[in-house]
Amino acid sequence: MADAGSKFRALTGAPRAAERALLSGVTLLGAVWALEVHHYLPFAFFKEQYLGLFLGVSLAAVFVSVKGHAGARADRVAPYDWLLAAGGLAVGLYVALRYPVIAYQLGVLTWDKVALGALAILLVLEATRRLVGWVMVILAAIFILYAKFAWAVPGLLGAKGASWERIAVYLYLDTNGLLGLPLAVTASMVVAFIFFGQVLYAVGGDRFLTDLAMSLMGRYRGGPAKVSVVASCLFGTVSGSAVSNVVVDGPITIPMMKRTGYAPHVAAAIEAVASTGGQIMPPVMGVAAFLIAEFLAIPYSEVALAAVIPALLYYLALFVQVDLEAAKHGLVGLPSRDLPRLRNVLRRGWSFLIPLAVLTYTLMIASWQAGKAGMAAVITTLVVGAFQWQDRLTPARLWRAIEETGRVLLDIVAITAVAGFVIGVLQLSGLGFKFSLVLVTVAGGSALGLLALTAVVCIILGMGMPTAIVYIMLAVLVGPAMVQLGIAPLGAHLFLFYFGMLSMITPPVCLATYAAASIARSDFMKTGWAGMRLGIVAYVVPFVFVFHPALLMKGSVVEIVIAAASACVGVILLGFGCVGYLFRPLSWSRRGWAALAGLLLIPPPSSGGWLAANVAGLALGLALILWERNGLRLQRAALAGRGT
Repeated sequence: MADAGSKFRALTGAPRAAERALLSGVTLLGAVWALEVHHYLPFAFFKEQYLGLFLGVSLAAVFVSVKGHAGARADRVAPYDWLLAAGGLAVGLYVALRYPVIAYQLGVLTWDKVALGALAILLVLEATRRLVGWVMVILAAIFILYAKFAWAVPGLLGAKGASWERIAVYLYLDTNGLLGLPLAVTASMVVAFIFFGQVLYAVGGDRFLTDLAMSLMGRYRGGPAKVSVVASCLFGTVSGSAVSNVVVDGPITIPMMKRTGYAPHVAAAIEAVASTGGQIMPPVMGVAAFLIAEFLAIPYSEVALAAVIPALLYYLALFVQVDLEAAKHGLVGLPSRDLPRLRNVLRRGWSFLIPLAVLTYTLMIASWQAGKAGMAAVITTLVVGAFQWQDRLTPARLWRAIEETGRVLLDIVAITAVAGFVIGVLQLSGLGFKFSLVLVTVAGGSALGLLALTAVVCIILGMGMPTAIVYIMLAVLVGPAMVQLGIAPLGAHLFLFYFGMLSMITPPVCLATYAAASIARSDFMKTGWAGMRLGIVAYVVPFVFVFHPALLMKGSVVEIVIAAASACVGVILLGFGCVGYLFRPLSWSRRGWAALAGLLLIPPPSSGGWLAANVAGLALGLALILWERNGLRLQRAALAGRGT
């Protein structure tokens, strides 16, 4: 049943049965494909046929389960929505049944292809409007109009333009369009991980992760905030979604932080930043990480491994700032009586670690296909859940998890379908190559200039748009230019991923921050600026790892260890400067001193110049620590003298 104010309907009777069947169908189709059952069929079944079927069922599920507008009745499906659902099934079934024939005749513009292509575009845009709003629809419309009227664009970005018939068929049936990489990643990989998260929650895995974080961190100063960081990091290894992390963790951690003395906007910012980091935390990162693997044609495990050190630096910076914030304001931990015992938590829930171990092994060591590894984790969780004495997995809970997986997937399907339109237009018009040339020219051939320009574009484009769509657009538009200027492909794509992710916490439009501020009832802009400060490392480290691949696990063991150690010390010093506290409050000049020392240490000593910078940073950092420690000692002595 939908919540009050939800975009989803609250249906009963036959419409509810249809909704459950469609939402469950989305999940089960993805699960069967991820398990590679199609390899055992007695006939060939193209991936495009599966994508067509998956898309058709997803579109039908949208129009049955999602209201047309906020004021629409939630207890019934309007007649026109049944027609739209039937249209969604029609465009999907056409591909599923006819693709082996039409694959060899894509250039022939028959009436059925044109009509169904136009219908598919309109249905995807309407589904996207209902699920994620007008921003994505307007973006897609601009690109589609460009494909038609590119001849009217002056200068280098102008092109010949294509007919409406050609645009409709290309975007609908070509593998560079709707049936392309973004939808394929969702339908074959992401579905398995969303399913894993939902099954884990169904058997109480979410409570285990929260209790584990509470037992580990709750007693220390600023304990609730540290619980938020650890819990969001743990949830991030399962969900890879910033907003869903906030929604799951926030109602628990934000009130706890407020009760122990954190300002509401700081509590909300901590939760937003901690949850956003889930997108970059292996083993399960955000959707964009799977797209990186597909774009670069490398194993997902290589992407996840490269992301380990930057992700740990991100959480280290957040953890240090949370701890210093607590020390600065004299905040203490939670009473021991209010905390679960670690021994009891592990005794009750150690079995939940088995699916996570299976997932990590199959993804990172055995190098299974991502979807297959996700389903292995799902099956392991089902087995573990069957033996739970509490929250035992029942058929009703399993069915609910299957249905909720389909519901969560609808947003992602819409986003990646629109992304297919964007990529299709870029390929059809040649805009991608031209845009890269313009960027290289504007940047003056400077890699650093191009990175700075790209970072700004990422954050601006990310206002109101999900990380995946920002990444996809810039991977096609900017990625080739970055590689052309000598940046390694993996570093370039992770750079785009990071700055696309930062739109979640960068004002004025930042979805994760907005969700957390709503829970905390805090000022949105104050929360946003606090979030930028807490997530400072994510704004700095990408500029470093593109030039220093040791931070991406590229290099010898010695190089990687030195790079990680240097960056960790730098991040800690940067945290001193950001919070303005070491052993006592820091003046603005000393905050700048700490920040400078940290920034000099974050780049690893890969050459003589950087080695000198590291030595200078270390010397500045040690000098500051000794200065402040001595100052605190003298301050205490003076206070003691006045007391006597």
